[in-house]
Amino acid sequence: MKFSHACTILLATAIVPPALLFAQVDPAAVPASQTQPNRPGQQAPSTPSLQDSGPNSGDLGQVMQDKMFLRKAAEGGIAEVKLGQLAAQKASSDDVKAFGQKMVDDHTKLNLEIARVADSMGVMLPKSMNKEDQAEYDKLNALSGNDFDMEYLSFMVKDHHKDLHEFRMEAASPTDPTLHDAVVKAQSVIHEHTVMVDKLARAKGIPVPAHGGNKPAPAPTL
Repeated sequence: MKFSHACTILLATAIVPPALLFAQVDPAAVPASQTQPNRPGQQAPSTPSLQDSGPNSGDLGQVMQDKMFLRKAAEGGIAEVKLGQLAAQKASSDDVKAFGQKMVDDHTKLNLEIARVADSMGVMLPKSMNKEDQAEYDKLNALSGNDFDMEYLSFMVKDHHKDLHEFRMEAASPTDPTLHDAVVKAQSVIHEHTVMVDKLARAKGIPVPAHGGNKPAPAPTL
């Protein structure tokens, strides 16, 4: 009887630990899988990422537009200076020579302003003309006399009407305040150039756009 009682106790003690072990392991395993994703450190990355991608998606598009505008404006400004230098040297008309020199002077200043704004926005600007403007430069460099004047003025008319439109569009969009101020100032200068080149072109019988060139620049909304 004593031996049987002792065996019963030993069997009981041998059976209980596995049960207790299961009781300890199972509850511990469930909270570990359930509470792990609910830790603050685990959920923090997903919540801010949703917030960043939502409200800022429109801003990101505007930033990209501003950067593209700055790069294109820099390329155009470089071309204006290079082509103006060519006109100041090769034009047969004193008026065209004077206009070319004004392009050099004014766009050199505008290029410095564009570079300053780009630097404040962390934008890398091109250092040379685009392919289209380079091709025009090469074409003009091969001309002389009145042929040069006619080609230069024709290109300047087209170029300034296009630039004026692009600067007006950029000035009207919600953008970086520093860039906006620079664009509004440049728009006024480009409008002045457009009026001047239209007048020179008409005097030589070169067609100019029927609208845009002689309209006063709209008052910018600051």
